[in-house]
Amino acid sequence: MAKINITLLSNDEIQSIHNASLAILRDTGIMIHHDEVLKLLGQAGAKIDETNKIARLDEKLVMDCVAKAGKQYVLYGRDPNKTARFGYGDFVLMSSPGQYLWLDANSTKRRSATITDAQNAIRLGDALENLTIVGSMASPQEIPESFREVFLTAELVKGTTKPTRTWIYNGRTAKYVLEIYRTIAGGEKALREKPMIETFMEPISPLQLPKDGLDIIIKFVKAGQPVSIGPMAMTSGTAPGTLAGTLAQENAEILAGLVVTQLLAPGTPITYGGIPHIMDPRTGICSFGSPEQGLMAVAMVQIAQLYGFPAYVNVNLTDSKLPDAQAGTEKATSLLLGALAGADTFGHAGICGTDHAASLEWLCLDNEIAAYVKRITRGFDVTPDTLATDVVNTVGPKGNFLAEPHTAKHFRKELWLPNSTWTRDSFDAWQNSGKKSFADRIAEQVQSTLKTHQPEPIDEQLAKEIDRIVNAAKKELA
Repeated sequence: MAKINITLLSNDEIQSIHNASLAILRDTGIMIHHDEVLKLLGQAGAKIDETNKIARLDEKLVMDCVAKAGKQYVLYGRDPNKTARFGYGDFVLMSSPGQYLWLDANSTKRRSATITDAQNAIRLGDALENLTIVGSMASPQEIPESFREVFLTAELVKGTTKPTRTWIYNGRTAKYVLEIYRTIAGGEKALREKPMIETFMEPISPLQLPKDGLDIIIKFVKAGQPVSIGPMAMTSGTAPGTLAGTLAQENAEILAGLVVTQLLAPGTPITYGGIPHIMDPRTGICSFGSPEQGLMAVAMVQIAQLYGFPAYVNVNLTDSKLPDAQAGTEKATSLLLGALAGADTFGHAGICGTDHAASLEWLCLDNEIAAYVKRITRGFDVTPDTLATDVVNTVGPKGNFLAEPHTAKHFRKELWLPNSTWTRDSFDAWQNSGKKSFADRIAEQVQSTLKTHQPEPIDEQLAKEIDRIVNAAKKELA
């Protein structure tokens, strides 16, 4: 099989970054905003500065935890045949777990996200073939923050049969989110055997593990669910002004989070979330679409592979506010780099700009870009059959291959045949069909899908039990 695999760092350079990260954890340490976890680290041999809540971790503790951690896992949807596999070489695309603002397609103005936005995003996500995990996309303001993620989890599991995700903000809501997934799975043991949800812990750069994030981790690892760890260190802002220095710090933050998960529950499967960014020095704003984003993504995949972990990188993102040439350049270039490096999963689909908003059109655009990139990563076969010398002999000079059985046998596998969102028409045919842009056709696809697609309905009794859990969370937390 002819396939492209890219690397950026040499083995020596990867080892240098690893060694620098170990030095940071040993000499500078990590700030732990959680007394129970700080105590746990001390019991495991870390040097604790209780006054400043700093834990200094030696190499043996870190590498022992790396060795213990799970390196593969599968997330299951309501339909257990619909899965997201990490550490198996799959291409896993997830829609955003939630954005506070929504981009109105007609006016291109932002507004607060609504319940209807979330429901439409879930339905569209259920339909899009390249979307593996459906996120809630919207963080509706009609629902109080105190139990919003519980409400959104219920909407997700009722609205799609795929694996699902929404942001979880604290340990109080985490217990209700887990209760919903236990209900869908068929109990605590069933959820442990077939995980349905990973939690995401974001260390706060530079070098801090937040209390709420650790509270969530404690509940999830005790329930046997996997963990994704991903700081968003920003070059020249919350990380050094060099890419190598940013990678070393980012890696140290991930390793610190990993140590905590393994001390709490040895063997917990981990996704290595290497998602650093740069801070634009002119605006002070985090950049999602810089060329450095793609470079660091490739490097972070290589570092994840050093430890044997599946990799999550923030690519397929853009700083553009419109689905224009800038968006296409930044998204496709960085996604292709991440995919060819061997990342398992990628920056959340459906986001406009640097977390400026979400929209269904952006989600549909990301689905189409993923289809294009997946065809490139698949490569092609070189065999006696595909070399087709006998067919060339048969057709000979001045012939054509259109009617050959060999062509009929192979072209569907060899050639990517895009849907009607893309154009390969003649110029005249394009003009006669309305001179529509890619963005126009994306918008039409969104509306058509929402009109025609109906997700598989959930069992009525199961839905009632989920609603009961949401009401219990509302009663306790609101």
